[in-house]
Amino acid sequence: MNLIVFLSILAGLFVMIGIGQPLAERLRMPFSVLLALIGMVIGAGAGWFLRTELTDALYPLAISILTLPISSEVFLYVFLPTLLFHVALTLDLRRMLDDWVPILTMAVVAVLVSTLMIGAALNLFVPQPFVVCLLLGAVVATTDPSVVAGLFREVGAPERLTRLIEGESLLNDAAAIALFGFFVALILPGVAEQSLVRAAWSFVVLLFGGALIGFALAGAALALMEALRRHQLAQMSISLALPYATFIVAEQAFHVSGVIGVVVAGMVLNFAGPARLPPGNWTYLRETWELLAHWSGSLVFILAALLVPRLLGGVTWDEVGLVGVVVVAAFAARAVILFGLLEGLAWLGLSPDVSRASKLVMLWGGLRGAVTLALALAVSENPGLPDQAQRLVTVLATGFTLFTLLVQGSTLRLVMRWLRIDQLSPLEAALQNQVVAVALQTVREELKDSTGRHQLSKGIVRTEAKAFAVRLDLAMARAEESAEILDRDRLTLGLLTLAGRERDMVLESYRADAISVRLVDRMLADVARLIERTRVGGRSDYRTAARLNMGYGRGHWLASLLHRRFRLSGMLARLVADRFEVLLVSRMLLRDLHGFIGSKILRIHGRRVADLLHDILTRREGECDRDLAGMRLQYPGHAEQVERGFIRKAQLALEEREFRAAHDDGLIGDDLFAGLMRGLAQRRRSAAARPKLDLARQKSEMVAKFPLFASLAPQRRRALSRALVTLYAEPGDILMKRGDGADAVFFIASGAVEMDIAGQKRLIGTGEMYGELALLTGQKKRRASVRAVTHCTLMMLDEARFRGLLLKSPEIHALVLDNARGRGIDPDLVARIIGAVPAAE
Repeated sequence: MNLIVFLSILAGLFVMIGIGQPLAERLRMPFSVLLALIGMVIGAGAGWFLRTELTDALYPLAISILTLPISSEVFLYVFLPTLLFHVALTLDLRRMLDDWVPILTMAVVAVLVSTLMIGAALNLFVPQPFVVCLLLGAVVATTDPSVVAGLFREVGAPERLTRLIEGESLLNDAAAIALFGFFVALILPGVAEQSLVRAAWSFVVLLFGGALIGFALAGAALALMEALRRHQLAQMSISLALPYATFIVAEQAFHVSGVIGVVVAGMVLNFAGPARLPPGNWTYLRETWELLAHWSGSLVFILAALLVPRLLGGVTWDEVGLVGVVVVAAFAARAVILFGLLEGLAWLGLSPDVSRASKLVMLWGGLRGAVTLALALAVSENPGLPDQAQRLVTVLATGFTLFTLLVQGSTLRLVMRWLRIDQLSPLEAALQNQVVAVALQTVREELKDSTGRHQLSKGIVRTEAKAFAVRLDLAMARAEESAEILDRDRLTLGLLTLAGRERDMVLESYRADAISVRLVDRMLADVARLIERTRVGGRSDYRTAARLNMGYGRGHWLASLLHRRFRLSGMLARLVADRFEVLLVSRMLLRDLHGFIGSKILRIHGRRVADLLHDILTRREGECDRDLAGMRLQYPGHAEQVERGFIRKAQLALEEREFRAAHDDGLIGDDLFAGLMRGLAQRRRSAAARPKLDLARQKSEMVAKFPLFASLAPQRRRALSRALVTLYAEPGDILMKRGDGADAVFFIASGAVEMDIAGQKRLIGTGEMYGELALLTGQKKRRASVRAVTHCTLMMLDEARFRGLLLKSPEIHALVLDNARGRGIDPDLVARIIGAVPAAE
């Protein structure tokens, strides 16, 4: 094809994409469905102009359209990596973890169930081998979320519903394409004779091999992007190369799943990128990928739809009937997952409950799109597959996709209205009225100051003020007219308003460079969880979510295990540093929220609700202060460095504000302003570098300051430091249970614990130890239980090293005897066990 003609057609397609979005809004039609219709009309029209004898004027254009180089490789190698990578890059992975059970169920289990049920149903009506029917099931098992997610955002559906749909699509694309390759391999000559076990093992290698390639290449790309942190466009270029390099290396070099590789690479960059790239660069990268995905998704729909007339050429009524069989089987399979498996998981407490209305929307919203058409095209282009198998899969997959787009896609909005997904609950409607009333009150106050300052005509100001007062009175009446709403619900409304303001304050802190991109993502996800849980459970769930937000997070148990068992401290140090920053910012925000209650919420809900909200915030502040105090005890040097960094960031933000104001007022020129901004940027990069938390150094410092180890020579103290394992505990943590195996002794570096021996409780504090007598008296099981009373830093030493330490330290020797005497154990017996008092060094 002539290059100029190709570029002209491409330009025309971009024009259609540009005008398609506003046209879809005007027609109240999903954008993707409109693009598919445009593509089918263009394809059918080009075919008609090629065959008609009425005119030859459009013959060259029709030939050019029908000979566009559209193949399955174009979809799979050009567009698919972009779409998958964008979804993996922009998904809120932390929020997805709250719903990982239903997402994995919908993504992986649903693909397997759909493949099996569709294949089994079709096998009853066609003479093809069962594996061919399963191949068709895999082709149509993957869903396209673009239509559904777009409608959800448009009508204001719950964010969780959108997250379920997007998470499902991301993972089921990977699962369906991997199954597709598996069944194609089974059908090809010479492969079907393989044993099922060997084929299943190949499938496992396909998945895990792709994941490993994606993880490795994403890590290398991140390291390179971090080295080029001052070059924004260079980082963008590397991110653009990452999905394509991953897909090609996985598919061509290692013959594993490129789709899985791209998804894993996007998730790795999503999770680690905010912490390792400058905030501005990360924002620019995500915005650029948003545009690339919009173009790719739109082109995929148009180009795939262009192929529909060709793929459905010569369709028969029998094949139309088989499409009906596929439709019924697909709906039945999706219903089994939504109303069977998900219900069971929710009943067992393994998954949050999903409302029946949401399940019905997800059932009707299981649309198929470009990925299904691309896989059908790949089947039609594979010369190794039998002709009848190619025809069956191509026609039925294309027909089923058309049904979902034209029937389900065009009626999905009506289904959502019928189920009232787009309608606010009474509580949400009251919240909306409250927000409007508070906003209009603020507008009135600021407008009054503005008109007075600018000395506008008093008559005009008075007239406009009266008109605005009517709106304000109406808004206040709507906010107050919900007399049937209980005080409990009014408190919930106040908490939701507080959480919304907290989200805005997090964003304001981020814009002021008080917190990094990594932490703003985490804190926004935490606030989103706070809002969702408060809507469901009110005050109790608000408190529960707030406590969860102040914790270390899900990775803490793994980080502690790596630190305790394998002496790998990097992950734990990162989580500890993250938590310290989160606590500092949270305390600052919580104190500012008290003023918001007095200025905004008090006007709407009255004194009683406002006082309750103050009390709830005060409790959160107390928990935050307690956690901060504990961390300062555990990491005094690091805590001081982090707080100094906060002060420096605040100082730089204020400096920038003053410099900009002076420049806007014409007090300083452009050259001086540019120089000041360069200096600020340099100091900001220095302030943004978070101090590294060295747990090994912390342990050495604790050992050096520990009174019991003061008598040891420096060389032996260093050896002891390497042998000790540092443990951290929060108030209420159970450190030792009665009946546990006795194999170690514990030294308290900071904090206090409570020991319970046969109902007798004893408080043990900093500088003391516990667990030693069970070792020395030969007990196999612990007789005492120990619970942390405050934040604690403990050092654990195994039995063999502890016995060696007794032979070198008279202080520890004496402390063991004192502990035995205090706990009712014969000190002479203990003395005989541990031997003579060692000489001081």
